[in-house]
Amino acid sequence: MSTIFDRVDARLARTLTPSRRLTLQRPRTLALGFLGLHTIFLIALLPTILTGRVLGDLPLYRTWAELGLNNGVWQGIDTAWVYPIGAMLPIAFASIAGPLVYQLLWFLMTTALNAVAVGALTDWGRRRSGFKSAWYWMLASFLLSPVGLLRLEGITAPLVIVGLVLLARRPVVATAFLTLATWIKVWPAAVMLAVITVSPRRRTVLLTGAALSAGVAASVWLLGGLQFLTGFITEQTDRALQLEAPITTPWVWLATLGHHGTVIYENFAIATREVSGPGTDLVASLMTPAMFGAIAAIFVLILITQHRRADANQLLLLGALALVSAFIAFNKVGSPQYMLWLVPVVAVGAGRSWAEWRVPAVLMLAISGLTTLIFPIFYLPLIDGDLFSLLLLTARNALLAALMGWSIVALAKLAVSAGRTPRAMVDAHNTLNVQAD
Repeated sequence: MSTIFDRVDARLARTLTPSRRLTLQRPRTLALGFLGLHTIFLIALLPTILTGRVLGDLPLYRTWAELGLNNGVWQGIDTAWVYPIGAMLPIAFASIAGPLVYQLLWFLMTTALNAVAVGALTDWGRRRSGFKSAWYWMLASFLLSPVGLLRLEGITAPLVIVGLVLLARRPVVATAFLTLATWIKVWPAAVMLAVITVSPRRRTVLLTGAALSAGVAASVWLLGGLQFLTGFITEQTDRALQLEAPITTPWVWLATLGHHGTVIYENFAIATREVSGPGTDLVASLMTPAMFGAIAAIFVLILITQHRRADANQLLLLGALALVSAFIAFNKVGSPQYMLWLVPVVAVGAGRSWAEWRVPAVLMLAISGLTTLIFPIFYLPLIDGDLFSLLLLTARNALLAALMGWSIVALAKLAVSAGRTPRAMVDAHNTLNVQAD
């Protein structure tokens, strides 16, 4: 495998000559790249915007917003909801000017948050080391644009980037971003777990996150919806195996090959495709415990590595990547937007050290490209049993497993190497990193 990545590095070295690298590190070039990318997005969405329609998950979001604004029925307050209550903030905000401009306001909101993420990565053009992360983030955003522009992950991913970047210098602000992201979609909780475990400012992070979460709970209680505050957890427990989830791949193969009793069907209640076959009910019931078991094992490995005084910044990012990738690999739900859970951590890591993060960086780009090929391009053929589409899905899920494996092995190597390094040297290194950040 190292030979493949050596070839990638060699190709990058030939393509990105010193003069081109210097050009890419200019704030003006980055700004033009950002504007160009989002202009392409706007042009692609323009027919939908001009006709007052919405795409992706936005029809459902708009319906929820209209129920609240027009009928006074709020998801997560008046009824159980699949998302944490904070998700209603962007969903309702996009509807403040009426349903006909919902797509436009959602696009503008996503663009603004992407701009903040790029600004944070580069310290608004002053930190040259962050330009690599910014370009990487924009490339991954382009590859995942069908879901990034049309689902809540397009809101939470840039929030997580800002939180990771600001953590060392402004832990309170960083925690506010991460806590907000967690109350919109639950996946940033995995990042928060790594932060609370590893960060030298863990007490500040813990107190800030707890205070903000208490504020959210108090607000929901005052609005009369406290019984639904954690409904997003129980709403997921009864789900069957979703078509794109890594664990579902063997049954998708059985369905494609015409195995009797194995079928791909639509769950109309939640508008998703699921798979039923021999053993799927049992596996679906075991996946949530397995996921939490994997997360617990990774958490123990993080604790061991942290106890050995490993580099805090590297441990934080590796721990976050391992936890988030396990969250996906052991999840019975496998939507394409989940790939945006991984990109923020990889983007920040690749900016810190390409040599150390080139494997997950390249894997993540391949995963992103395959994900968009699967959905929306080859999604209907996949449902109909097309072999090529299934090969794409199998390759994507195999790369997800490889990414999780790499992160866990990297964590283990960090624990071993930290155990061989004198603690005084590591403490001094961590202190210098915090001061530099």
